Amino acid sequence: MRKLTERKLLVATHNAGKLDEIRAMMAPHGIEVTSAGEMGLPEPDETEDSFVGNARIKARAAMLATGLPVLSDDSGITVDGLDGAPGVYTADWAETPNGRDFMQAMSRTWNELEARNAPEPRLAQFRATLMLMWPDGHEEVFEGIAPGRLTWPPRGVQGHGYDPIFVPEGHDVTFAEMTPEEKNRISHRADAFRKLEALFA
Repeated sequence: MRKLTERKLLVATHNAGKLDEIRAMMAPHGIEVTSAGEMGLPEPDETEDSFVGNARIKARAAMLATGLPVLSDDSGITVDGLDGAPGVYTADWAETPNGRDFMQAMSRTWNELEARNAPEPRLAQFRATLMLMWPDGHEEVFEGIAPGRLTWPPRGVQGHGYDPIFVPEGHDVTFAEMTPEEKNRISHRADAFRKLEALFA
């Protein structure tokens, strides 16, 4: 396992919420974080059918464009009652002609569960795959999971994506009702990040 000795890291994301979470996690380690969005890099097409595959596409595109070590993240939600959907297509379910609308995605998810008469609790898992790629192409992969259940209607105004309908295991509030600090302690990204921390020199 290769150690990260660089003090500057590019995060291959255009998602401000995701960047805020990663920046907060990196801050105690003295690592300066910038993002592909802040640098004006284009978003590559995510054409793989796995979180690891799409994380690699994003990392490689950003690394080749900048020559910096890159941290990429591909994440989504898997719903037991939908046979693991939307999974790697989580963001696609939110796509509209005017950008991403996660209320649309959450509504579709709940409506499909209703159409299937899916039993309660409606179990789901947030999943995150972090990939750290160096300019020589070396990569390290870390996967995290946050188990929980879905609820309706949406609750809370914090967070992003599916947070307003996801109640993490062992809690009775949604991710969107938690403070960022509370969520960051138990999230799928935090689970993956704890494994990534083994690389910090």
